[in-house]
Amino acid sequence: MTRPGANKPSRCCANWASMNSTTLPLVCRIGSRNYRWAERTLVMGIVNVTPDSFSGDGLATDDRVVERAVAQGLAFVEDGADILDVGGESTRPGAEALDRACEIARVLPVIEALRRHTDAPISIDTYKASVAKAALAAGADMVNDVWGLQMDPDMAPLVAECGVPLVIMHNRSRPKDASQEERLGGRYVGVQYDDLLADVCRELSAQVATAQRAGIERDNIIIDPGIGFGKTVEQNLTLINRLDVLRALGLPILLGPSRKSFIGYTLDVPPDQRVEGTAAAVCVGIVRGAANVIRVHDVRVMSRVARMTDAILRAG
Repeated sequence: MTRPGANKPSRCCANWASMNSTTLPLVCRIGSRNYRWAERTLVMGIVNVTPDSFSGDGLATDDRVVERAVAQGLAFVEDGADILDVGGESTRPGAEALDRACEIARVLPVIEALRRHTDAPISIDTYKASVAKAALAAGADMVNDVWGLQMDPDMAPLVAECGVPLVIMHNRSRPKDASQEERLGGRYVGVQYDDLLADVCRELSAQVATAQRAGIERDNIIIDPGIGFGKTVEQNLTLINRLDVLRALGLPILLGPSRKSFIGYTLDVPPDQRVEGTAAAVCVGIVRGAANVIRVHDVRVMSRVARMTDAILRAG
């Protein structure tokens, strides 16, 4: 599918556009599968092995967690997920950091069990190199780093050595900026950017440069604007509306708006009532010609949304 040029990249990314004139990589190999970025939007299904996920779908609430995670993952694949993203630490605003041993204990049995049941690519959602290393050894195929190589200096060399794809996310989250509301959850307030789009482009570009200096192949890099991470409600809305600006970096883009608080505060609905808001964000991201991967909780619904949006755009 040829993606439309809904908006030309704005001036804020002109410098990075000239620095990153490389066109979008044609193919990315994830595990045993090859994906062609121009063909369709990929779907990443979220498998939360946590007791405290903001979305209310955390599976680590009883001793059946592995069984439930495998059942969920297999259902996601049946419903259209191309990738399963397994995470053991909540990243909701204000969440407490989890120690490495506990995180490994949560995710490894799930990854091992999923690997026995499916050849679908598995992603490990972590910013800790030791967790990523254990997960990759257990059968994971890629790394989704929500801190984009900023938290653990060992992550980039590990990913380079293993030769696996990496999601580099933009993240300015600070605990002091997090505000909690019982019904709608956490959000970031008062976060200041000199120029939102230019700052996100510049910082992602620097993170990509770090990855490449470590030896990570450009064809293995996916960028993520970090919806919900260190951005206010309005900043999140703006990023989705202007997602095409990130095309200047010449890399595939992952969009993760699913059930997030910017939807809740916009529509005044709790996490379990955010499917329509998520669908709207997914559609806009695809129509902007910028969302190559969508990371979602509601895989069946969002897979259909993506397929239908792709089909409409492909029809010209």
